[in-house]
Amino acid sequence: MRTERLELVPLEVGHAEEMAGVLGDPALHVFIGGTPESPEELRARYVRWEAGAPEPGTTWCNWVVRAREDGRLVGTVQATVTGNGEGAEVAWVVGTAWQGRGYASEAARALVGWLRPRVRTVVAHVHPEHAASAAVARAAGLVPTGEVHDGEERWESPEA
Repeated sequence: MRTERLELVPLEVGHAEEMAGVLGDPALHVFIGGTPESPEELRARYVRWEAGAPEPGTTWCNWVVRAREDGRLVGTVQATVTGNGEGAEVAWVVGTAWQGRGYASEAARALVGWLRPRVRTVVAHVHPEHAASAAVARAAGLVPTGEVHDGEERWESPEA
């Protein structure tokens, strides 16, 4: 997938080294949880992701987000597609060094646009205090539902 400024490239184990730097700021994990992972830890995670979802009928779709201007990786977008095109849960993360440039919104719009003809509903979960992520969800065409699960609000695509 390509946008005006970004390219969404299928995630590969070989991206782990560069992504460890992109995701390495502890401040990035305030809302998404966890701690920065080493290249080795990311490599192990990416091996699992490349192997695919263990649940039948579930597909994991993972992309790294590359800035076309300089070719650097700036983040990731992902979708977990369930059922026969029934729904997809999406997530995005952009490294702190690249935040505030609209990259997350641009990548999330591309992801949701790619999913819409393939699934009935697109869902994201956003921490209620994470205004920037709520803005990304809104830019991707998702709306808050008011439902909160595990401390995050459910956002979803309006019925098509």
